Amino acid sequence: MGVQGTLEYLSDVISNAKKGKKRKQINTINLKVSRIDCEGCAMKIKNALSGVKGVKSVDVDMKQQKVTVTGFVDQKKVLKAAKATKKKVELWPYVPYNMVAHPYKVGAYDKKAPPNFVRKVEDSMTPLEEQYTTMFSDENPQACAIM
Repeated sequence: MGVQGTLEYLSDVISNAKKGKKRKQINTINLKVSRIDCEGCAMKIKNALSGVKGVKSVDVDMKQQKVTVTGFVDQKKVLKAAKATKKKVELWPYVPYNMVAHPYKVGAYDKKAPPNFVRKVEDSMTPLEEQYTTMFSDENPQACAIM
């Protein structure tokens, strides 16, 4: 953090102290934007998202069709600005393969996902299934004594 960054930080702290407002948290929002075919498409998206108040940086990954927005911004405002480019936009739906309990569950496996990523799917085990799973678990000290 150089002199410029330090001065900017101090300026923000002083201006927020005068107004009596709480300082917003910096957010990182990942979006999946379909049909980023060329540098022109990437620049169009980058310019549209850079215009949102509070955005510090916009990174476009054409290979993964991923846009990362960092700054003091709201997720809804970023989505609205991205949709104004007439592209299909959604929040980044993928998580690393090893972060999902059941990666081959219906809806989790996606052929369009980047390597080693699967679609994030909620685990919908019924209470009875949950009970049986924990009953025979090695991590449960009160597990079945037969095992």
